[in-house]
Amino acid sequence: MTHIEKRIAVVGVGAVGGYFGGRLAARGHQLVFVARGATLQALAARGLVVHSPLGDLALAPDRFSVCARLDDVGPVDAVLLAVKAWQVAALAPALLPLLSEGGVVLPLQNGVEAPQQLVEVLGAERVLGGLCRIMAEQTGPAEIRHFGAVPEILLGPLGSGASQSARTLSAAQDLAAILEDAGVRCAVRKDITSALWEKLAFIAAFGGVGAATQSPIGVLRTLPETRALLTAAVGEVCAVAEALGVTLADELPARILAYMDALPAQGTASLQRDLKAGVPSELDALIGVVPRLGQKVGVPTPIFSTLYACLLPNAVRPVAS
Repeated sequence: MTHIEKRIAVVGVGAVGGYFGGRLAARGHQLVFVARGATLQALAARGLVVHSPLGDLALAPDRFSVCARLDDVGPVDAVLLAVKAWQVAALAPALLPLLSEGGVVLPLQNGVEAPQQLVEVLGAERVLGGLCRIMAEQTGPAEIRHFGAVPEILLGPLGSGASQSARTLSAAQDLAAILEDAGVRCAVRKDITSALWEKLAFIAAFGGVGAATQSPIGVLRTLPETRALLTAAVGEVCAVAEALGVTLADELPARILAYMDALPAQGTASLQRDLKAGVPSELDALIGVVPRLGQKVGVPTPIFSTLYACLLPNAVRPVAS
């Protein structure tokens, strides 16, 4: 057990929150899950189930706490925010009372906008930048299936250079130690904003092209036409990021394509699965964000403008609350 003792809340118990929260709870860390509806009932009645090639978990309800309301959580040292991207802005004010002295929120949403949305409400000293890499899905209430990629969390202080505080860096290092103690691959990056854009370049291209073609990655990377589309889509995201002052490695597009080549052939992105299932998706946070920010900095984004226009008519609009 790590010498760092913290109380952690996991807000949103879908694939991401369920998997990482489950690993923390299994290691004996003080976990509070905040959930609703059938997931809340399942957590309270039978606990959490995680199926994974890295080891299954079946956690009884006495291995963690569960709350329906943020008001009932009590003080915590960290919040793993694992709700969907469109829910972040509305939830932000309710997170402030949860944070103990020195407490921080780690957003794990897809996209690049959640950290700033939280900073505007909570202040920069209470927000880390973060992202996760995992291929998983919620197969039932409080039941998660991890099926691809080694789960990993990257986190770090926002800003750059002198604008980064020692406080948030220390908080990031403490939280990383806790996650690693629970068996989660984790790394602190001082350039976490760059890492967020690196992930967006991958997941926006993968999810957008996959959803538009209704094809898994094995097909997309094999057909010359769709492989070229993936490559061009990654390039558009990189161009927008660089115009915004975000530093990305020159070899990033090649690295992303190599990563796509290593994914399971039947792999699909959560955006593609959500759109196919007819449930609210992160279409705006992953696809719409590229032309929206591109327009601000004068970067043309014909691929993402087209993907967004094609996918929008059949997308279910999310409700923030």
